[in-house]
Amino acid sequence: MAVTAAQQDGQERARPGQEHLTTTAEQGRFCVARCSCGWRGPARRARSQARTDAEGHTTVQ
Repeated sequence: MAVTAAQQDGQERARPGQEHLTTTAEQGRFCVARCSCGWRGPARRARSQARTDAEGHTTVQ
């Protein structure tokens, strides 16, 4: 499966003016944060950490 730049893990920030709706999804023993813009956080064992990743993505510095 090909991964586009928008889907790669990382600290990419939300763009001002663009609505970002984040969710978390279970993948086996892991939880992943995802955004409507295509961003995807790293797989985490703790749901709370996945939520923190999502919050960090939507925070504009």
